[in-house]
Amino acid sequence: MTLFAIDRDLCLRDGICVAECPSYLIEMTDDEAYPTPTAHAELDCIDCGHCVAVCPTGALSHRNLAPAECEEVRPDIFPDANQVEHLLRTRRSIRTFSEQPVPQGILTRLLDMASYAPSAGNTQPVEWLVIYDSAVVRRLGNLALDWLYQQAVSGDWPRSYLRVFAFAQERQFDVVCRNAPHLIIAHVLPGQESNASIALTYLELAAHGLGLGACWCGFVSAAIEGSPPIRETTGLPADRVVGGTLLIGYPRYVYERVPSRKTPCVQWR
Repeated sequence: MTLFAIDRDLCLRDGICVAECPSYLIEMTDDEAYPTPTAHAELDCIDCGHCVAVCPTGALSHRNLAPAECEEVRPDIFPDANQVEHLLRTRRSIRTFSEQPVPQGILTRLLDMASYAPSAGNTQPVEWLVIYDSAVVRRLGNLALDWLYQQAVSGDWPRSYLRVFAFAQERQFDVVCRNAPHLIIAHVLPGQESNASIALTYLELAAHGLGLGACWCGFVSAAIEGSPPIRETTGLPADRVVGGTLLIGYPRYVYERVPSRKTPCVQWR
């Protein structure tokens, strides 16, 4: 097969695949022609699957993706606008967790959902490190706290943090990982951090939809990137950078209300 094949018995020659290809790699010479790859299609295709996904009859098969391999879109099970809005409004940053571990199958499901987040050029560059053992999470939190305290003492971090870090050390309070049972780290090559942020946002919202709680943990991200010994404990490859970290687990408490937010500052032109 070349880049893609057309089943002429199914093709409507409607030009939808031509219009939807983000890289303009499909062409039709006239209304009677069938879709064909452009001269540079083989080199420039990003394997996004738009052409296969958008064809109403399943007439187009990409060399790396056939219509039969794709899950069908089910508009009948889409949440309505009010349900989506309520999910987004009720998401909270959870910092108090139950001791109950999350089954690995559920975390795997979350990571699979996060893999559908958009990425630049469909590169899908995000890889994941899941610290599942709560004892390892505690150890990483303690190492990070010691490093953060030294950064505040030296002035490399705002001294306003010093009181918080000192209090946490004195009371042996986990101010870094908040006693979360699990930790998920998204890592990428340098320059791809925005892709990790998008994927983590998908994951956090999906966690809320499954009854889990999550919280972004910049302290751990900073400690891994700033302290070689801490980084070594995670086993992250040397060429990767931390794109973001989420604490995750079952919330200990249930939120009953939605706090208000500032009115969005918007300019229309």
